Amino acid sequence: MASLKAAIVQPTAKHTATVIFLHGLGDTGLGWEPVGRMLAPAFKHVKWIFPHAPHKKVTLNMGMAMPAWYDIYSLDKATAKEDESGMLATVEEINRLIKTEIDAGISSDKIVLGGFSQGGAMTLLTGLTTNHKLGALVALSGYLPLSSKIESIKASVNDKTPVFMGHGTDDQVVQYEWGKKSMETLKSMGFNVTFRPYSGMGHSACDDELRDLSHFLSSKL
Repeated sequence: MASLKAAIVQPTAKHTATVIFLHGLGDTGLGWEPVGRMLAPAFKHVKWIFPHAPHKKVTLNMGMAMPAWYDIYSLDKATAKEDESGMLATVEEINRLIKTEIDAGISSDKIVLGGFSQGGAMTLLTGLTTNHKLGALVALSGYLPLSSKIESIKASVNDKTPVFMGHGTDDQVVQYEWGKKSMETLKSMGFNVTFRPYSGMGHSACDDELRDLSHFLSSKL
């Protein structure tokens, strides 16, 4: 996989923190860049990085190529196999992004990794397996992938790293129960998870969720 390109919202004050936010299936970093621009005035010291996923053939999309962090075989979490090799390849790319920020002088605990849907799943998988101590993890409408083996592959450096999860109760893509179950799994492993349900919201974001996200980030950055 080539190095990830990204949409970037630059800080307007001295750069001391970075948010890396991963989009969902079929989107690009440009889909979430407006959120970074909206939040930027309250985080003048923060650089916002919105990477673009490479195009991959997606089984769920009849094998057609689209921006994707990994292949998806089914929306039925109970029976679907997972694209472990694709996921772990993306984890390596995200770790490279994190390392680039560290090499530029940003302390790893001032780097927040987040994402929506597929991006949220990759955030949790990367956050639990990376050797970089991050400031926080954010998963919106996401879930914990490879949950049956996560304890055997996870690192311990982010065991105390706070996690924010938001999920719509009417999500028909990444079902609300998946998100809730992922939260319960993380809590059972000792993680400090803030979980916010949004009544009536589907597979999207809402003003209340973005407001909660801003408050969470302000306490970490």
